[in-house]
Amino acid sequence: MLGLVVASALIVGMQLPLLHQPSSDRVILSSITLAKTSSSLAWPAVGSAALDIPSLGVLTGHDDRVVPIASLTKMMTAYLALKKLPLGIDQTGPCHVVTSDDVASYQVMKDLNESSVEVVEGEPLCESDLLNGLLVHSAGNYAVMLANMVSGTNDAFIALMNQEAVTLGLSKTHYDDVTGFSPGSVSTALDQAKLAVILMKSALVRAIVIQTSVTLPVAGTVASFTPFVGVDNIIGVKSGRTLEAGGCDVMAMTFTDGSSTKVLYAVVLGQRGGDLLGPAGEAALALANSAVASRLHHVFAKDLAVGEISWNGRHVPFGFTQQREVWWWPAQAALRVKVRVRRFTSSVRRGEVVGRLVVQGVQRHSFTLRALGNLSPPSLLQRLR
Repeated sequence: MLGLVVASALIVGMQLPLLHQPSSDRVILSSITLAKTSSSLAWPAVGSAALDIPSLGVLTGHDDRVVPIASLTKMMTAYLALKKLPLGIDQTGPCHVVTSDDVASYQVMKDLNESSVEVVEGEPLCESDLLNGLLVHSAGNYAVMLANMVSGTNDAFIALMNQEAVTLGLSKTHYDDVTGFSPGSVSTALDQAKLAVILMKSALVRAIVIQTSVTLPVAGTVASFTPFVGVDNIIGVKSGRTLEAGGCDVMAMTFTDGSSTKVLYAVVLGQRGGDLLGPAGEAALALANSAVASRLHHVFAKDLAVGEISWNGRHVPFGFTQQREVWWWPAQAALRVKVRVRRFTSSVRRGEVVGRLVVQGVQRHSFTLRALGNLSPPSLLQRLR
């Protein structure tokens, strides 16, 4: 009896590895090969530029030199004013009564051909008026009044602007005035892209910069200087020009990415030719359009097999039971695809989760993989044959 028990134990012990031998898997690489990324962005031939798509983690630049930024300076003026004097869309905010000095400042700007709007002494201008004139028509005299409203003097406000640039991580930005007419107000395309993204988080700012014109007290209706605003999904943000800075434009554009709407920011500095703003707008639009056009797209079709699970020559495919899509950009890092599959020691049922497919770039996409059929491991008798 003892010998029989020992013999039985030995036989069972020899069979246990066969009873619990796990499945093996194989990935079909040809079914998940994604197109190689290749940069095809329309960087301008002169000057510098940047592209920022915050929702996709895309931030890239071309020639990130420090240069004058003209009226792009007013983005920081508006941002800091709203930080110090928060304002909702339906609010007017505190008001400023135009002084004789304000009128004299307007006349000086007009004589210098600096962007400004007419004012008269005694005219009340509230924060909402000043922001509309500042962002839509780039009114330099409104920038001066807004800065005085916040800090008492322009010099005090400029100091705050430079402190805020440090706080926001705009390490290559320095402000010399509140309007950008001074060539001492300098930055880079990347810094200005970052600031535009921050500024456009304000619902009020978004509501202002999308306007093609605005009606102001005394000055009446004045047009936006932002090229193409209101056309081809352009929703802002700010433009500027001086002889030293050339043409500058920060363009925000919406686009659809799969089933969602996203915003990209194209920034160009130092454009030359014509009225400066025209070439800047054309260059920013070309960059934005090239970014949208250069998107790469891959569809994982329903019932697509990306691998198989097997036991001793018996197989079942696994893959997608629903269609899935991946979008990515040449500006993103190269994509890496990984497939992780469970090991099975018992039957696999159709539709059962067997693993995941992960696409890793700037963003991470993870998709569930399921068995596309049924499979049972071979029986002990089958294994022993």
